[in-house]
Amino acid sequence: LAQERVEAGSPHTIMAVGKNKRLTKGKKGGKKKVGDPFLKKEWYDVKAPTPFLVRSVGKTLVTKSQGKKLASDGLRGRVCEINLADLMGGDEDHAHRKIRLSIEDIQGRNCLTDFHGMELTRDKLCSVIKKWHTLIEGWTDVRTTDGYTIRMFAIAFTKKQDNAVSSNVYAQASQVRLIRKRMVEVMNAEAGKVALRDLVKNLIAESIGKEIEKRGKKIYPLQNVYVRKVKILKKPKFDITRLMELHGDSGRDEGMAMERPETEAAQNTLTAEIGAVDE
Repeated sequence: LAQERVEAGSPHTIMAVGKNKRLTKGKKGGKKKVGDPFLKKEWYDVKAPTPFLVRSVGKTLVTKSQGKKLASDGLRGRVCEINLADLMGGDEDHAHRKIRLSIEDIQGRNCLTDFHGMELTRDKLCSVIKKWHTLIEGWTDVRTTDGYTIRMFAIAFTKKQDNAVSSNVYAQASQVRLIRKRMVEVMNAEAGKVALRDLVKNLIAESIGKEIEKRGKKIYPLQNVYVRKVKILKKPKFDITRLMELHGDSGRDEGMAMERPETEAAQNTLTAEIGAVDE
């Protein structure tokens, strides 16, 4: 039958047994042995800048340096998001804020960071939004004295007065516009006259939200006034001196001064002469 098929010009041919030896084997090369990917990684410490109480905030993972691909290049520009309560020593009063820190430079195994943004947590926003109230939002772009361009968002809610009869506390559209105008004025005034470091201190203390509430309540009583979000749009040219000032001595261990007095045997001639003159 096979011979008839061949004679008839059929494309199917019978092959001799043992000629095609790779039919019984798998793909050439087989599966590659997969190693543990963490063997090629190394850990670096993340250091927070000066305005925060806790300086060592965690660790981050990166692939080890290999050839022209350096580990520092994979770390530089990385953004870490940390709860403000953890940065302030576990103070739960700050637990409703998230801080974003950007890794700017690497010193040994330490990643030196700078402020990159701030935001209210979702659960805090959900807890302050209520029906029968007017929600007022405002935003503005501000340039700090040290060259950072930041965008700030503020949020506020109308407040029910003690002697109010109506169940709702809606503000008129003209009042909302006036309050929003005051918001922008306060944010421009508070952020435009200070450096970024001082602005972060004001955000931690919530002084900007209190000032907006103070000036806005003359138009309509306000409550739950916060700077909802801050993000950096543009940074000045990188300055290592400024970064090291923010981190102080957190980047390296300088040890401590020895206060043991110098013995007579260790004094050189010049030291002995100075001591004789003093006496």
